[in-house]
Amino acid sequence: MKMKSLLIPFLLLSILASSLFGEATKTPEPVLDNSGKPLRADSDYYILPVSSQGSGGLDLVNSDKTCPLQVVQRGDDKSGIPVQFFPVNLKKGVIRVSTDLNIMFKDKWSDKYKKCPESSIWKLDHYHPYDPLKREYFIMTGGVVGKPGPETLGSWFKIEKIEKSGGYKLVYCPSVCPHCKVVCKDVGIYVQNGHKRLALGNIPMKVTFKKA
Repeated sequence: MKMKSLLIPFLLLSILASSLFGEATKTPEPVLDNSGKPLRADSDYYILPVSSQGSGGLDLVNSDKTCPLQVVQRGDDKSGIPVQFFPVNLKKGVIRVSTDLNIMFKDKWSDKYKKCPESSIWKLDHYHPYDPLKREYFIMTGGVVGKPGPETLGSWFKIEKIEKSGGYKLVYCPSVCPHCKVVCKDVGIYVQNGHKRLALGNIPMKVTFKKA
């Protein structure tokens, strides 16, 4: 009888531990495009606003006539330039929420890359978590695919699902470097010189994805 009484709490603890371990290792849900299909790393997608309201997809400008190029949202209803997503584990074909990834504009869709030598991969301009000038963190080109670590922190983004209003948002909160100090913020719109530039902020740009 004593042995049975000892076994019951042990079994309960084992079940609880298994349940908690299962929750911790649960695979994040896939990001879906506007047709309900999972985003894939080998496909191109337009990043579009959930509600256009006179705005379209994403594009590139060099309004100050310098490089690298600036990532902006179009002011019309055009789809802009499509992107490709590269998850931190390049062996994974499906793009999932809350997972580190790189974002790259597809150069075959635009001749704007000829203006600058940098790559078409997104990164934060002058990123530093302890920036004493408290500058806006704008999204530019010139990032790196892969090579997770302190040197590439500015090139890692995530896609998060917006539960209440629907759609998704892009965020910057890399976890590829556990010991690094990072800034965690949404990717939103900052109007500068007549352009709707993508920058980190507290109000996200609500987006959906359309296969190109």
